[in-house]
Amino acid sequence: MSTSKRLPESALSAEPAPGQEFRRVLGLWDLVLYGIVLVMPIAAVPLFGLTQQLSNGHAVTTILLAMVAMGFTAVSYGRMAALYPSAGSAYTYVSLSLHPRLGFLTGWAMFLDYLLVPLICTIYGALTLAKLIPAVPYSVWVILFAAVITGVNLRGIQFTARTNRILMAVMMVVICTFVVLAIRMLFANGGWMGLLSIEPIYDAKTFHFPAILAATSVAALTYGGFDGVTTLAEEVHNPKRNVLLAAVIVCLFTGIFGGLQIYLAQLVWPDYHTFKNLETAFMDVSRKVGGEWLFQAMGIILVVANVGAGLAAQAGVSRLLVGMGRDGALPAGFFAHIDSRTKSPSYNVILVGVLSCAGAFVLNYERSAELINFGAFLAFMGVNAAVIRHSMRVRFTGKGQGVISGLLMPLFGFLFCFSIWASLSNPAKIVGAIWFAFGLLFNVVQTKRRGGAARFDL
Repeated sequence: MSTSKRLPESALSAEPAPGQEFRRVLGLWDLVLYGIVLVMPIAAVPLFGLTQQLSNGHAVTTILLAMVAMGFTAVSYGRMAALYPSAGSAYTYVSLSLHPRLGFLTGWAMFLDYLLVPLICTIYGALTLAKLIPAVPYSVWVILFAAVITGVNLRGIQFTARTNRILMAVMMVVICTFVVLAIRMLFANGGWMGLLSIEPIYDAKTFHFPAILAATSVAALTYGGFDGVTTLAEEVHNPKRNVLLAAVIVCLFTGIFGGLQIYLAQLVWPDYHTFKNLETAFMDVSRKVGGEWLFQAMGIILVVANVGAGLAAQAGVSRLLVGMGRDGALPAGFFAHIDSRTKSPSYNVILVGVLSCAGAFVLNYERSAELINFGAFLAFMGVNAAVIRHSMRVRFTGKGQGVISGLLMPLFGFLFCFSIWASLSNPAKIVGAIWFAFGLLFNVVQTKRRGGAARFDL
């Protein structure tokens, strides 16, 4: 089959072959929980010091602005999932709405994104554990961390969902304790006037709109991963309704709950110039609020959060690869395999686990994080563009395909994501370009092996 024309919908991830089906066992709140764990309920914590500095003390404002902007992309994902409830997520949406080769490159970008999330979770978790228990070397923690995440995901999505509930409970206990103690401290020191203030959101003395915009592009990273809910579209009941709701709920929860954490931290420690280290600024606030025990507890839940995010990301990328394998973009015999007993894409889970373990020995945290954003925001742009193209195809008629919902909203989401992607460092773009070149070459080889014409025209 030639890939120089847009494939019909039936050719891509529409009907899985017998034995390649997932079980629909997840409800709406399972999907929401999965997304929150993947994003992490403390996602805003590591960015607190940096966004405070960049925004001149308006970190909570940037979190809320980013929530609105990323919400448009969340709606785009939900609308496309309603049209194509497939495990392929953005790969399928772009393939069907724009072009198969663009879809492959979008899937390749997602592959980079989701592959690196469990990798950096392994790096961060192993480093933290090595500091807590220095007698055990980093290399051992890397292997154990990757093995635990892989083992849980091999048990199937229901077991992963139950594990996510436990991890979520642990994280919520600690972060809610911080919220309660911070409220008590602020109220004790200043009453309602000390607790309710407009200054964290708008301080006329330091508010500078260009600085707010620059910091908002960083704050948007808080929401990275919400799109993971769409990779479970074949395992959720009523995906046409629940995937859209879950994507939006995850964005709203992340913004509102994360904004509350940052708002309280700003009130507790308003002078951001005195942070000793921007990356650990929230830890210093935790120590001021609850003492050494809360400081240590916050460190522990950062490890727990990385276990949960690693679990969710590995589950997501393994299902993305299933969608690409079914369509022949990747070798189907390996990548489209579903274990008959657990209904888990076991080969993909093991592959991602091995790559995460190996990558933790050769990559560092900072470079991996930049590459995640390279892939993630390219995929976000692709999905927004797919909504626009689909709406144009149906002439802006039908539910969710009007001029506002089918053009202006996804266009705003596209431009916002592009501005973030364009601000990435040159080394990240160079490595990402190499990744794309390799993926494009691989796609050409796969096309020829399937008997198609390896053409690049769109």
